[in-house]
Amino acid sequence: MWTQRLMWIAWPAFLMAGVMEMLVFALVDPHDLHWFGQPLALSREGVYTLAFFAFWAVTMASSALTTLLAMSPFELNRCPVPPGERPDDCRKTSCS
Repeated sequence: MWTQRLMWIAWPAFLMAGVMEMLVFALVDPHDLHWFGQPLALSREGVYTLAFFAFWAVTMASSALTTLLAMSPFELNRCPVPPGERPDDCRKTSCS
C-alpha cells in the first residue's frame, strides 16, 4: 500500500518537474543566473540537473500533501495492531 502511494506521489511529480524544467529553461539561460551577485560556477548541465531535482522535490511535496489530505479519517485513525494485542490508547477506534 505504501509503495503504491509513493508512486502516486513520485511519478506525477517527476512528470511535472520535467515540464517545469522545459518551461523555465525555454526562457532562462543558465549562464545568465547569479547567486548573491556572483555568476554560478556550474555548467549548463549542472544547473539543469540541480533545477530538475529542486522542481521534483517541490512537486513531490505538493503531491504528498494532496495524498495526505485525500486520506479518510479511518485510514488516519485506525490502529494497525490486532484487537487482542492493542495497547490501551489504541482501543479508541475499532479496526476489525
